[in-house]
Amino acid sequence: MDGILKAEEAVRKKILEKGELTDEEVIDMIEEELFKSDPGMSPDGYEEAVFRIFGRIRSRLGPLYRLAGDRDINEIMVNGFENVFVEKRGEIKRVKSVFTSTGELEDVIRNIAAEVRREINELNPILDARLSDGSRVNAVYKNIALSGPVLTIRKFSRNRMTMKKLTEFGSISEECAQMLRTLVESGYNIFVSGGTSSGKTTFLNALSDFIPEEKRVIIIEDSAELQLTGVDNLVQMECHNANSLGKGLVSMDMLIKTSLRMRPDYIIIGEVRGREVADMLQALNTGHCGMSTGHGNSVRGMLRRLEAMYLMAGKLPLEAIRAQIVEALDIMVHLARTADGKRRVIEVQEIAGIEGDSYVLNPLFLPGEDMRLKRTGNEICRNIKLKLKGFQV
Repeated sequence: MDGILKAEEAVRKKILEKGELTDEEVIDMIEEELFKSDPGMSPDGYEEAVFRIFGRIRSRLGPLYRLAGDRDINEIMVNGFENVFVEKRGEIKRVKSVFTSTGELEDVIRNIAAEVRREINELNPILDARLSDGSRVNAVYKNIALSGPVLTIRKFSRNRMTMKKLTEFGSISEECAQMLRTLVESGYNIFVSGGTSSGKTTFLNALSDFIPEEKRVIIIEDSAELQLTGVDNLVQMECHNANSLGKGLVSMDMLIKTSLRMRPDYIIIGEVRGREVADMLQALNTGHCGMSTGHGNSVRGMLRRLEAMYLMAGKLPLEAIRAQIVEALDIMVHLARTADGKRRVIEVQEIAGIEGDSYVLNPLFLPGEDMRLKRTGNEICRNIKLKLKGFQV
C-alpha cells in the first residue's frame, strides 16, 4: 500500500506541473510511477493499483471507479469503508480492499453530492441523487449510520430494455405482452408493483413503448430514470430536495398537480411512496391515462399499501379511498424475482370493482407451477375503453 500511495502522490504532482492531460496520459504516468515505487508487484495487483489510483485522481467515484465500469454489476453497496458488496449477475458478492479509510469514503460521497449540486453533512445526513449517466445514488452520513457512511449505487443500464427483450428473457409471455399493448393503446390505467429490485422501473419503461406516438406524455419521477422513445411530445420532470435553508423543495405531489395544467394525454409517475398517491389517483380520475409503480408483495398487498399511503394525505373514510382506487386504476401488474434470480411478471389482474371492504379482482394471467405466466381465460370486465378504440371484446 505504501508503494501505491507514493505513486499516487508523484502522479498528482506531475499533473499539477503539466496541467491538462488526457486519461491515457494519466494512466501511462501511473504505470510508470508504480513500476518505480513497487517493481515487484504481481500483475493482478499492478492492474488493480492502476485503476485504484486513476479512480482517486480522475473520477468522482474514487476507488469505486472500476466497479462502476463493470457492466455485469447492477448495484454497489458500501456499508462503512470496510464492507463493500456488489450485485453481479443476480448474486451479491463481497469486494475486498476498496477503501482505505472512512475519510476516503466520505470524500467520494461529498464529490457525488457536489456534482448534483447538493450537500451531505451532519445537518443534511441523507442524499438521494442521480448521476449524469442515470445511475441512482443514496448515501447516509456517519452520524446516522452506526457502522460508518453508507453508499448505495444502482447502476443505469446502458442497454434499454424493450418488451421484446423481456419476452426473449422469459420475463413475460408474448401473449401477455400483446394484451398489455392493447390495454395501453386503449388508455387503461396500469399500476406495476413488486419488491425491491424486481424490475418495476425497467418494466414500466418497456410498457411505455406502447403509448401511441401522437400522444402528449408527462413523466414525473423522484430521480429521472425512464427513457421513452417514439414520443415527440414529451415533458420529463423530477423532484428537487430543499437546500440547507429549507428552500427550493419540489415534491412529487407538486409536480403531479402542475402536470394537470400541461394538457397531458398520459401521465407516467415513476414510483409512489407516500401522500402523492392522493394526487395520482385524483389525476387518473379526471380523464387522464396513466401508469405508475410501487413497492408491494402482491397485487392485494399493493392495494392495501395504496390505502395506507392515501391516509397520509388526509383522514378520509376507507370506503371513499377504495372507491378512488377502483375508479382510477384498471390493471395491476405484479413482478417478482424467482428462485433462479430472474425478474418475472407473475400476476396481471383487473380491478373489477369492490364488495364490502374487499377489492374484486379479475385474474387475467397467473403463474403456473413453473412460475411462468398462464392465461386464465377470463375476459376484461370493464371493457368500455376497448370498445371505444374498436377492439374486439
